[in-house]
Amino acid sequence: MVRMGIRTRIYDSVLADHLASHRQMAMVSGPRQVGKTTTCRLKADVYLNWDNGDDRAVILRGPAAVIERLGLQRLGTALPTVLFDELHKFRRWKQFLKGFFDTYGEQIRILVTGSSRMDLYRRGGDSLMGRYLLYRMHPFTVAEVAWQDLPDPERIVRAPRPIPADEFSALWTHGGYPEPFVKRDLRFTRRWQALRLHQLLREDVRDMTRIQQLGQLETLATLLSARSGQQLTYSHLAAQVQTSIDTIRRWITILCHLQMGFLVRPWFRNVSRSLRKEPKWFLRDWSGLEDPGARAETFVACHLLKAVEGWTDLGLGRFDLGYVRDKEQHEVDFLVARDGKPWFLVEVKSHDDRLSPALKHFQEQLHAPLAFQVLRDADFVAADCFAAKHQPVIVPALTFLSQLL
Repeated sequence: MVRMGIRTRIYDSVLADHLASHRQMAMVSGPRQVGKTTTCRLKADVYLNWDNGDDRAVILRGPAAVIERLGLQRLGTALPTVLFDELHKFRRWKQFLKGFFDTYGEQIRILVTGSSRMDLYRRGGDSLMGRYLLYRMHPFTVAEVAWQDLPDPERIVRAPRPIPADEFSALWTHGGYPEPFVKRDLRFTRRWQALRLHQLLREDVRDMTRIQQLGQLETLATLLSARSGQQLTYSHLAAQVQTSIDTIRRWITILCHLQMGFLVRPWFRNVSRSLRKEPKWFLRDWSGLEDPGARAETFVACHLLKAVEGWTDLGLGRFDLGYVRDKEQHEVDFLVARDGKPWFLVEVKSHDDRLSPALKHFQEQLHAPLAFQVLRDADFVAADCFAAKHQPVIVPALTFLSQLL
């Protein structure tokens, strides 16, 4: 659905549920240009942006000035909602929110948005504990194109639902970030990708860190851009970038916090002779990858990360994403754990109909109820793949991904 030129998102339902059900602040974090401000503004009665000089002056005058701006002196039928955008740039933003919430939290509802840096700053001495609930926003996915309501808390996964071919093609070609996904202009997408990477490596790194070796960091980012879906060997990267292994680890952690990419770590519980140290690296935007195999695996990885973080944020359980590999070179691309136990395995292929023997090997070893070989190029099948338990099953990506989040 498109409303006023804006695509309806599942996060509309997430925030509506939060505002109706919880007194805590909703803290919405996510990558640059993922749609946080656009979505949250639709729920807000008053919008205050730290980057706007007039709004900044109101915030600096203190909570009482914000309350005056909200017009709480007037009787209303519903609690008003205020949205603070980019507030983490304010040096005392935590103290401000703590005092504001403690004083007025029963009279208003509060949304707080910002770039991925907000989630990093939030971790350092979390004085806001108990006063907020965190929601991590992700780009569009197959499931979000198909569904914009909340999942059934009893079932969690959805029924399979097809999406139009042009929608899937746009996701595959332009990625899930709202502007290139909606615009669907390849020249624009390329320019958008280049500008976003420049802003991330120059502006965000400069604002958030004391890193001086920006040239070497850009070299690392270039290397990682070509290695989505691969295991990282820190010593090899350190030799190529001409720096120490500890520096490479620290820089990759920063690039993850800035949400250029993310790490998927090996699952080793109950896996004999498992590998424990080598994480796999994935980009947050699959659309720039030339290799179709790497793009397919990254495409599915981003869908799975959104699902496990979204289900966790909604309070549906504790979900984790990993992969499985042993010293005999058996490997499955992904494992999703639910409340600490393996739930389902995923092996990604483009068009190979032969089942990977590693799926059955690890499903039996881990006692995972579900195992899927997901085919990128297969046609949608209107069957619930989550009903196929206790043996691996080949499933179209269109079917499997529509059942996530």
